[in-house]
Amino acid sequence: MTDDTKQYAVNKSDAEWEAQLSPAEFHVLRKAGTERPFVGEYTDTKTVGVYKCRACDAELFRSETKFDSHCGWPSFFAPLAEERVEYIEDTDLGMKRVEVRCANCGSHLGHVFEGEGYDTPTDLRYCINSISLNLELA
Repeated sequence: MTDDTKQYAVNKSDAEWEAQLSPAEFHVLRKAGTERPFVGEYTDTKTVGVYKCRACDAELFRSETKFDSHCGWPSFFAPLAEERVEYIEDTDLGMKRVEVRCANCGSHLGHVFEGEGYDTPTDLRYCINSISLNLELA
């Protein structure tokens, strides 16, 4: 999934990731899978805190940027800081999408969509797999 030539601050082999992550976490975070809609731990949560990468613990999103998109996955209108995530053009399903990865370890988080008409400050929807995140309470 990740570009083998790119060096991340956290760099591990697939075997190391498999030892650290559950099979479901490994599938989403390291193989760019997607969890089923409306089943994720953080889909509807309103808890205040910081959302971190489940693979490397990097801070990615704040609860203040989370909003109800009713799409089946947690949605945010902005990352904590632009340098915390990286964007990869994704054409795997025959459409153009933008994949969002953790910039610290290269793990797949979800996708970002633009221009959907949500009443948010950025008009962006970061559609993120719950299984890619851990919520640290404020």
